[in-house]
Amino acid sequence: MDKILRKMALEYHRQPKPGKIEVVPTKPYNSPGDLSLAYSPGVAYPCLEIKDDTRKVYDYTNRGNLVAVISNGTAVLGLGDIGPEAGKPVMEGKALLFKIFAGIDCFDIEINEKDPAKFIDIVKALGPTFGGINLEDIKAPECFEIETRLKKELDIPVMHDDQHGTAIISAAAMLNALEIQGKKPEDIRMVVNGAGAAAISCTRLYNALGVRRENIVMADSKGVIRKDRPGLTAQKKEFATDREGIETLADAMKDADLFLGLSVKDVLTPEMLRSMAPRPVVFALANPDPEIDRELAMDSRDDLIFATGRSDYPNQINNVLGFPYIFRGALDSGASAINEPMKLAAAKAIARLAHEPVPEAIRNAYPEENLVFGRDYILPKPMDPRLLEIVSPAVAQAAMDSGIARKPIEDFDAYRDHLRHLGQVCADGVCYPVLLNTPKMLAKLAARLGLPIPDPA
Repeated sequence: MDKILRKMALEYHRQPKPGKIEVVPTKPYNSPGDLSLAYSPGVAYPCLEIKDDTRKVYDYTNRGNLVAVISNGTAVLGLGDIGPEAGKPVMEGKALLFKIFAGIDCFDIEINEKDPAKFIDIVKALGPTFGGINLEDIKAPECFEIETRLKKELDIPVMHDDQHGTAIISAAAMLNALEIQGKKPEDIRMVVNGAGAAAISCTRLYNALGVRRENIVMADSKGVIRKDRPGLTAQKKEFATDREGIETLADAMKDADLFLGLSVKDVLTPEMLRSMAPRPVVFALANPDPEIDRELAMDSRDDLIFATGRSDYPNQINNVLGFPYIFRGALDSGASAINEPMKLAAAKAIARLAHEPVPEAIRNAYPEENLVFGRDYILPKPMDPRLLEIVSPAVAQAAMDSGIARKPIEDFDAYRDHLRHLGQVCADGVCYPVLLNTPKMLAKLAARLGLPIPDPA
């Protein structure tokens, strides 16, 4: 299966032209008159309008619908520091997702710079081009400084998706999983394994949704992060514990209600799962292999809700459920940032959507899954077109309510109608991205792409 997928993926990226995105014109260009408007001499008039009022750049250029995906390639997927060139296929893919899910134009920008201060200066200098910036695949702890400074020094939405995308989607999953298990955030004990960018941001958002800080234990590769450990970063100090008798992950897991893993595969054992409280929730999000294999986890106890980042298991925690629609709402409301109220609004909107009946086209795309709110369906599927018309308005409303919307939306019914027309529809029920875990599904995808299935040998 891996050999087949590898060959198909390489062919997909190579043909009919290398890469996944291109630039296309949005105005007529077939006559001398068209070109005189597009460039000289007509282009001088919008230039002069913008010179007198720089906010008019949003009226006369694509800035209001243009996002940059920017990376230095230091923490790419589960591949690590592979460099800006090797990270470019991921950034192109992110740009494609912005377009197909939310109608947002996107440039991917790979920067060959690891020094945070220099990286920040480069991105700031690019700021006038874009309506928003999606930072991607930048390693911790540098990513914290980079995002914090860019958010402070730019007046456009900036979000490091590895931190906040995972936090928002997993927070939505947490709300629904705890509801199904009959628990409340303020009552649970939570264990976080991993202390990188995503783990810190997830824990902060869970805390904002009610999980008490004194009930959180965070661990890294050295064990439980305790207040008496020397040399802690500021981010680790934030969630260090002083609870007695908790030194190892196994200690922390006893009577825990929620496990959040953003670490490495196979760190969680069946014995640890069995030591958790009744009706536990386990989010094993190590990529590509979770902290414990799903089958092993489900065999360990029958009262478990289990989620991973994988598309071949139920309950996939996938950032694509969030970032296109968050930026769509931010751009459409003229938000100067993506703030905490907007993130919380997105998480709650995504959680609510999972309660709704699933459209037939989406059910057809996942014929082997029972897409009814419950233990194996705590989040909407990535191809659900309703995400755009539900999440983006929630984000825009939060921007308005928190006072950072420079272009408030006056008619939300009309806005939702507009978004509905932007939504992507799966015409034949074979949605994509799809599950790539069976030869049958690979055959359907190959037919859709017009590609032969490679010989696995």
